[in-house]
Amino acid sequence: MADGASGAALSYNEGLSEQALMFLNGPVSTILLPSFYTLVCSISVPINIYALLVFARRIRPKKPAAIYMVNLAFADLLFALMLPFKISYHFEGNNWKFGWFMCRVVTAAFYWNMYCSVLLIACISVDRLLAIVYPINSLAWRSPRNTIIACVTMWVLSFAGSVPLITFDQTFHLSELNITTCHDVHFLEKMTFLKVYFLTLCCVLFFLPLLITVVSYIQIIWTLSRVQHDTPATSRRRTRAVLMALIVLVIFVLCFMPTNCLLFAHYLQFNEGLKKSREAPDGSYTLYLVFLCLGSLNCLLDPLLYYFGSSQCQK
Repeated sequence: MADGASGAALSYNEGLSEQALMFLNGPVSTILLPSFYTLVCSISVPINIYALLVFARRIRPKKPAAIYMVNLAFADLLFALMLPFKISYHFEGNNWKFGWFMCRVVTAAFYWNMYCSVLLIACISVDRLLAIVYPINSLAWRSPRNTIIACVTMWVLSFAGSVPLITFDQTFHLSELNITTCHDVHFLEKMTFLKVYFLTLCCVLFFLPLLITVVSYIQIIWTLSRVQHDTPATSRRRTRAVLMALIVLVIFVLCFMPTNCLLFAHYLQFNEGLKKSREAPDGSYTLYLVFLCLGSLNCLLDPLLYYFGSSQCQK
């Protein structure tokens, strides 16, 4: 999951649009959003702590699927632990009280955890592809050592993608409302950098993993459907594969795709929108933050992957 998309842009000589001011001071951002985040946080923290304990104490030896899912549960837990900052921020009327440094850290952490989850789900999909489509040839590749290397690589890639957000100030004081926003308002002079940054981030860390995931599960289901002699074991594997594909599809479509597609479209039309009207980029911001709320549900849906993705976890 991620923080705001800089939907309300402020230049040095202009004030915020009336629409942006109404949103920052309205019930959607000050009541609905933090209430939803509170619900997600209160459920996802104990669920993911329990998942980590189960994987650490009861699932041995460590198989590739279990290693990926431990990392996914840890990413979900980190995201949930960041939510209290956002909850306080929205309940306080979008007024950030934790200082400029923590604003940068929390903003970067939100993006880091979201794209790390996307990459780890893609890794789980590829691991399932290798295990089912190439069960013999992939034995050497699907070792615990290589799996750990892959997880570390995903963490590093997602971290590298979020580092630029720490390099410039994310806070801005709005004298009109007497609040300090965090990543919700930026100077227009920064928007060229943000446009290139977010378009690249979406393509590399979302659309590419999404393509890999979809192709992997299509190949898995196609391979299992061609098995001529259907045994109970094969039937169970096919059922698990179909259920995992459906769960991953729901997670991507409900949690990640709306946020990233709207983020991508927002920055594609940003320059054109400024030529037509200074308020044009603000129009999709409310919708974007609603999508962010839906995106936080991945912390609650990922445990379904643990169950259907690991036979050890089922036992």
